[in-house]
Amino acid sequence: MQNKLKIINDPVHGFVKIPYEILFDVIEHPYFQRLRRISQTGLLNLIFPGATHTRFHHAIGAMHLMFTALETLKLKNVNISEHEEKSAMLAILLHDVGHGPFSHALENLLMDSWHHEKLSLLLMKNLNEIFGGELSTAIEMFQGKYHRKFFNQLIASQLDVDRLDYLKRDSFYTGVVEGNINTQRTISMMNVSADELVIDAKGIYSVENFLTARMFMYWQVYYHKTSALAEHLLVKILERAKFLISNGIDLQSSENLNYFLQKNEFENATSEDVRRFTELDDNDIIQAMKIWQTSDDFVLAYFCKSVIQRRFPKTVISSVPFSKDLIHSKISETNDFFKTDEGENLVGEISRTLLAYNSEKQPIMLLQKNGEKINLAESENQILTSSMKHSATKYILYFPFLI
Repeated sequence: MQNKLKIINDPVHGFVKIPYEILFDVIEHPYFQRLRRISQTGLLNLIFPGATHTRFHHAIGAMHLMFTALETLKLKNVNISEHEEKSAMLAILLHDVGHGPFSHALENLLMDSWHHEKLSLLLMKNLNEIFGGELSTAIEMFQGKYHRKFFNQLIASQLDVDRLDYLKRDSFYTGVVEGNINTQRTISMMNVSADELVIDAKGIYSVENFLTARMFMYWQVYYHKTSALAEHLLVKILERAKFLISNGIDLQSSENLNYFLQKNEFENATSEDVRRFTELDDNDIIQAMKIWQTSDDFVLAYFCKSVIQRRFPKTVISSVPFSKDLIHSKISETNDFFKTDEGENLVGEISRTLLAYNSEKQPIMLLQKNGEKINLAESENQILTSSMKHSATKYILYFPFLI
């Protein structure tokens, strides 16, 4: 009989235990194995060469942190059954199973308005049928319908194990030390009050360190001007390909990618939609971009060369929107240089907005020694949180190098 209680050696967290057989079975399923071929950070490796990790890595790490968090809570006399622990680990293991190629970059584009969480839920329900209902409670937790709220907060909130893993993992693989956080310290400060996830008051600075690290990672890594541009170009490439195909132009691509480029109606996903989606990964997109570099369509070829050959357009960043006159002048220069009228497709403005901490929507609560709970932003001991309650936006103008 196969031993399913494995140990995985993870470069970020060390040895990761698989304490339940159902976790092993889910990990072995093709739905989950596909995550090995889905980049955790899109095209970020073109800017930070080490960022080649995948959604598979992240999901395993998040499962490990969930196990650590639940064991910590049990030591604080929070009653958690074996079934609840197993279900919470299944929920976080599968929270990203619905991600498409290059993770967030192409979300909503291949399957219309199907956000990855919607697809994750659909795939979790399929797996629940395959495994005889063993994922029913995990699905309740994932949807926030389970009667004990803190389980869903550990999966999706402003301080969840998902964020704890991806910040530490992305910091590790990009080499950006500002994003490194002490996950063990933060988890050790977790507690439960009235079935809600709280942080022991003495852990306030660990939480502020987490929020600060997240802010730095967004501005320095995820919203880095070239990172934002690379992600934007991926979207432009797929949009252009869909536009050309809708106008009767034949584009070579894998069978599964071609299926999504040709189809536009996904209001009710069919079994065929799901089957093809779960066979789609980063390799389909990379293969297509390599082929499309020689496309007769100037715009598609230009963008594909930009990504595959890493010959990105020039970017300028600003804290205020760029003037329409400047954008129009760049479009005119581009049209004159390339002898084309496609300048408006090659020049554009991208914006990125970040609210580091939302003090109103499911705020992080601190548990005082007297049992009272207070909002992190209202604590007299907070140092940085009050300055992170306001959103900030950066604007990026991109246009071709004209040499």
